[in-house]
Amino acid sequence: MAVDYPKKILSAQIYDLVRETPLDDSPILSERIGNRVLLKREDLQPVFSFKLRGAYNCIRLLSEEQKAKGVIAASAGNHAQGVAMSAKHLGIKATIVMPRTTPTIKVNAVRALGGKVVLAGDTFDEAFAQAEMLVEQSGATYIPPYDHPDVIAGQGTIGVEILRQIPVDIDAIFLAVGGGGLCAGVAAYIKYVRPDIRIVAVEPEDAACLKLALETGRRGKLKHVGLFADGVAVAQIGKVTFPLLKELVDEVVTVSTDEICAAIKDIYEDTRSIVEPAGALSVAAIKSYAARTGVQGKNFVGINCGANMNFDRLRYISERTEIGEKREAVLAVTIPEKPGSFRKFCNVLGKRNITEFNYRYSGTEAGSAEAQIYVGVQIAEQKDREILVSELESAGYPLLDLTDNELAKLHIRYMVGGHSASVGDELIYRFEFPERPGALMAFLKTLGSKWNISMFHYRNHGAAYGRVLLGLQATAGDRKQVKQTLDSLNYEYWEETDNPAYKLFLG
Repeated sequence: MAVDYPKKILSAQIYDLVRETPLDDSPILSERIGNRVLLKREDLQPVFSFKLRGAYNCIRLLSEEQKAKGVIAASAGNHAQGVAMSAKHLGIKATIVMPRTTPTIKVNAVRALGGKVVLAGDTFDEAFAQAEMLVEQSGATYIPPYDHPDVIAGQGTIGVEILRQIPVDIDAIFLAVGGGGLCAGVAAYIKYVRPDIRIVAVEPEDAACLKLALETGRRGKLKHVGLFADGVAVAQIGKVTFPLLKELVDEVVTVSTDEICAAIKDIYEDTRSIVEPAGALSVAAIKSYAARTGVQGKNFVGINCGANMNFDRLRYISERTEIGEKREAVLAVTIPEKPGSFRKFCNVLGKRNITEFNYRYSGTEAGSAEAQIYVGVQIAEQKDREILVSELESAGYPLLDLTDNELAKLHIRYMVGGHSASVGDELIYRFEFPERPGALMAFLKTLGSKWNISMFHYRNHGAAYGRVLLGLQATAGDRKQVKQTLDSLNYEYWEETDNPAYKLFLG
């Protein structure tokens, strides 16, 4: 390492502002997975995130001339609050550029900490461009969220605390990765002092920029970044952090949205605290790692790295938790459309609880006397899901397992209402677009009125991005023009016309 990170980490004088957070046992989770899990409680920092460490270490090391001109950051979340609090503590000006899509709770938090907020653009890239322009105009210093040695060193102080606090020998430490500052800093110190401890980097499946870089050997940029775990929603791993991660990380584990939701619940049950999705990545990975490897009796450390979450998001998280815990099976089942069919179906389920049941009478077009039901069933574990499917099939029920079908879980479950015989030439698309006042209307205006909208479902999940399911009536000859129009919207989208859940319930 060209930079002596262990020395920089040990000399980081941050504890006049930063709290040394506890390393707490997670007894319920530990017993369940057969390994001892300890949680580093960075959710207990004054800004509810580890980001304060790196921001403060970087800002305190600026020259007096730099401090006099102030600091600027571009961030929609935890880094913004870390910079604002650090600047206030040191008595210097801080300007935080945030996308207009940033939830009000985070904007207000930065203002409450004394930061001047500038709202610009819908994405981080647009906010960053505005921040660069302000830096050029004002001469203020830009404080990056991860790609700076002093920021990395500040985050590395977590590693020092872990080794001082740990009551047992550690087998592995699980670290969330967005741009890589946390993982690089902690790994730089841990591997210097205890090279035998395994460093496991954790990313969401839909935002795995480190995994991509390690597989290809270069810092590639993801074409699409999932936004659920917004604290680590980064398209490209950091330029400064990547060489460190490539050298120090033993393994990268990716986890799904449902696994993250389940981990949020696990942390709540052990600590009575609610972390944000990025804050639960390490616990999700510990569970996945233990299940995949079958290890028992090991000692794992996870970092609760943030707890800045909109309350509205809990609705969505609670809905997905049971699936993430492998405690709910979601099925599309065909039953006879006649009296007594539902009761007979429930008899086959036995004592299993039904968590959801969606059905609407659709008549008997084309001589059909069958009904499609959307049903959620509580299960004990993954094996029980397989047994359930086998029992239903043995009882003569045709079914489709939708437990892993994103369209079904995001939209179909709220739309079950039967087929429409009058709709032809229908194309189905799923969208994500920036969530802000008027965004839905802007989406519809941009789409235009050339094609009839045959189906529409929108639901606000309390996140920075809205999700829409759209049906358009367009002939085969129009398909190319439809694609060109949708591409011009500059929103992430997926065609779902062939999705089996759509075909069963709405097609």
